[in-house]
Amino acid sequence: MKAMVLESCADIDESPLRLKDVQIPEPGNKEVRIRVSACGVCRTDLHTIEGDIGYPDLPLIPGHQIIGKIDKLGKNAKRFKIGDRIGIAWLRHTCGNCVLCKDGKENLCENSLFTGYHKNGGYAEYAIVPEDFAYEIPKIFTDEEATPLLCGGIIGYRCLKRAGVKPGQSLLLNGFGSSAHIVIQIAKYWGCKVYVVSRNLNHQNLARKFGAFWVGGSTSGVPENVDAAIIFAPAGNLVPQVLEKLKKGGTVALGGIYMSDIPEMNYEKHLFYEKNIHSVTSNTRKDGEELLKIVAKIPIRPQTNTYPLEKANEALQDLKHDKIEGTAVLVPV
Repeated sequence: MKAMVLESCADIDESPLRLKDVQIPEPGNKEVRIRVSACGVCRTDLHTIEGDIGYPDLPLIPGHQIIGKIDKLGKNAKRFKIGDRIGIAWLRHTCGNCVLCKDGKENLCENSLFTGYHKNGGYAEYAIVPEDFAYEIPKIFTDEEATPLLCGGIIGYRCLKRAGVKPGQSLLLNGFGSSAHIVIQIAKYWGCKVYVVSRNLNHQNLARKFGAFWVGGSTSGVPENVDAAIIFAPAGNLVPQVLEKLKKGGTVALGGIYMSDIPEMNYEKHLFYEKNIHSVTSNTRKDGEELLKIVAKIPIRPQTNTYPLEKANEALQDLKHDKIEGTAVLVPV
């Protein structure tokens, strides 16, 4: 099969992914194999390739927002049948036995494994996944539309939960990429007033398209304090700025897998009055199942930009340099 393979972590502008012919993977016990129809491009892929989140086992096929139809079942795989369309996301294994797993916090399991980091992902023509970590995809979404739901959507939804957002409240989104353009559609469905900060003019226009109440290029310009906030931009310097825009008792969720250092803060100015900072680490399968039900009910409309599989380096370069509105999606040809 054709796959885009990472053999050495490097700046994406050096085009480190190589198109190669590799062996088609065989599903193991309780695993299924899909023929990939689409794979979303995520900022986590970028951080993996550039070595920002530690160095994965190499060589590696990245990608963890994968849609396709099952073409082979492994031994004892009974949840799905041949021809079923499923999604493969970032979380692909937990132990199921530790205190965290049993407490509904499997996203924090010490034995977690992740698609496109510990195991090969979807920048390829085929991919495999343990059947218990696959998702049924609502029929209302095309293959391309469904891809960003599997990371941008799930993580965005967990951010909403971690930020404690309630229907009718005010919400500030700092950064407006793949995840935020899904989050705003859920928040609007809940009747929230959404403020968006982005330095990118195209992203600002996209936020307006999706119904943002206010859009600007600087956190300092947000006209009033908000109930909750989510920072999607991987910039630690934004944390104190956003905390200043929270109402008393408000919460900011940090939505990235990577963030630069957070500068020193003033206790009274930034944290007093019971303001909260909640990080977001991966997701649980329950998050994914809840998200897919909500977005199908609304229904939301993800905005995608397709690239052929061999253009994965170009898609990631466009992501890094903020040239993408919505989500980039790789499609095997």
